[in-house]
Amino acid sequence: MEHSSFYAMLFRMKYINRWGLMRNTRWENLSEHSLETAMLAHVLAVIGNKRLGRQYPLEGVVLHALYHDCSEILTGDLPTPVKYDNPSLQGSYKEVERAACDRLAALLPADLREEIAPYLSGGGLDAASHRLVKAADRLAALIKCVEEEKGGNREFVQAKAATLAALQGMGLEEVAIFQAEFLPAFFLTLDELEPRNGGKADEA
Repeated sequence: MEHSSFYAMLFRMKYINRWGLMRNTRWENLSEHSLETAMLAHVLAVIGNKRLGRQYPLEGVVLHALYHDCSEILTGDLPTPVKYDNPSLQGSYKEVERAACDRLAALLPADLREEIAPYLSGGGLDAASHRLVKAADRLAALIKCVEEEKGGNREFVQAKAATLAALQGMGLEEVAIFQAEFLPAFFLTLDELEPRNGGKADEA
């Protein structure tokens, strides 16, 4: 049987650090960002379906979020100022991303490719679902900024403001609900999240 290197490549996401131009109190790798984006996309889709009468395809949303940055295994994480400030370069980078997704998809066995490859680039998702995954990606970035700020790192103050503005500009009710109900807890300490033993967290 011929071997496939697809998942061996995907598991290298943990070696790719994000926010490369900024001083981090704790580095965030691509693998954990992908998981967090998938969890956020899932809850945004559930909020939309349960409370707002949407019809988001949960499986498609979650799986696209999980794989949404896998092209960076081959391209690396291009800093945001470089990626988005020049429209011409942004278009070229999108082409590079698509080519990277195609290269990764080609590593899959032929009989599995049709079921997995579309999620690498979000193929088959409607525009509303794509926007939701983008919102989840930005929410994950916002939470990273909050965590850095909580650690006393002011390096992320401007990034936090820009990310928050971008999220608000999307005008998604799902995001507003998440921000109201879930985001405040990210500003708390562990003892405040789950008070126990007289307010002191269990020691390891």
